[in-house]
Amino acid sequence: MQDADTTHGAAGPRPGTWSLAVSGIAVVCFVALLALAWLAASTLFLIFAGVLLAVFLDGLTRLLGAVLPLGRGLRLALISLVLAGFCAGLVAYGGTIVVQQSRDLGQTIQGQSGIVRDWLKGYGIDLPALPGPEAGKPPAGAPDPSAKPQAGDAAKSQEAPKEEARSQEEAKSHDEGKPRNEAKPAGDGKPEGGLGGLASGSMKGRGSLMPDASGVLGPAANVVFALFNALGNVLVIVFLGIACASDPGSYRDGLLRFAPPRHRPRGAKLLDGMGETLRNWLFGQLITMVVIFLCTWAGLAVLGVGGALILGIQAGLLAFIPTIGPLIAGVVIVLASLASGSGTALGALGVYIAVQTLETYGLTPFIQKRALAIPEATIFAAQLLLGVLFGLWGVALALPFTAVIKVLLDQLYIEETLHEDTEA
Repeated sequence: MQDADTTHGAAGPRPGTWSLAVSGIAVVCFVALLALAWLAASTLFLIFAGVLLAVFLDGLTRLLGAVLPLGRGLRLALISLVLAGFCAGLVAYGGTIVVQQSRDLGQTIQGQSGIVRDWLKGYGIDLPALPGPEAGKPPAGAPDPSAKPQAGDAAKSQEAPKEEARSQEEAKSHDEGKPRNEAKPAGDGKPEGGLGGLASGSMKGRGSLMPDASGVLGPAANVVFALFNALGNVLVIVFLGIACASDPGSYRDGLLRFAPPRHRPRGAKLLDGMGETLRNWLFGQLITMVVIFLCTWAGLAVLGVGGALILGIQAGLLAFIPTIGPLIAGVVIVLASLASGSGTALGALGVYIAVQTLETYGLTPFIQKRALAIPEATIFAAQLLLGVLFGLWGVALALPFTAVIKVLLDQLYIEETLHEDTEA
């Protein structure tokens, strides 16, 4: 009896209590990880875009290795120089044409959208006008809203001396060293990803030596930060892509070291599967985008549609975003061709339908059949979900993100848990 009581009251954690504590810690860590991913979603998608570029550069390096027996570093440097030269040449020789056609195309779409909006308004469908440089001005023939309230003008003239006195008092208090109210930055409060968010956060920090840029530059600060953010994001993607493509084996082995030794073979197979899937999809998508660009440009140029080059470029780029991208490209093409007449608009619509038919029933089944086997409804649902949660990043990277999730489910759940063949 005494020995039994001693065993029952032995010190140390019981198996049931220990399992409960570990489960609770795991749940807390998982929730914290989800919160961190939500707050840094734009930065995580930026890193994912850099990984996609690395996969693309790695594929080109492997293809070049089958032709030139050079070292991996030399092949990657050669490919990077060729791509950089191509981009620089495209900007140098075609930049002026693209900018001019973009400006003319924007004005054409703005005018044609107003015509379509007025036509729909005649049938009782009222749509908001597209924002443009003249959006703040009243339309021609419409009464000036500022001319209606005559008493308001008199009140405004009476308030002018008060506003001038108030501004003088604020300037005087600033000279005397009194604190002034700082302008709040625009935004929804969510941290901005990329170098733009890092720069704006460092300048607006409480311990920063630099003043608030919005107070110094005024409205120009938003433009400066937008340009810096866009350029910074491009540089981050390029740096991550080149760095990861230079030695992908070290990054792969580094990730595998976090897995237990008995799970490392499965982890290696999983990483290799994701890399192969993304590589095949990227090359197939690149071929599809080039074919769509050439066919759209040629068809619209034959019809005499203004801005055929920029329309072809935007159709090819938007082909990267399935389902939603081609719809946007079609609307832009039809609106731009309306300025040349209804016959040209019908011809442009025919070109768009022919190109989309070629993509849907020719290019995608033939090129992407080995890369992805995801139904269209699943891709569209993923775009809607990721677009609502993460905005433009989620819509643009929905398909490769869904491809990665598909590989995870195939190898970790169907093969590992259910012990079934994914090819069935």
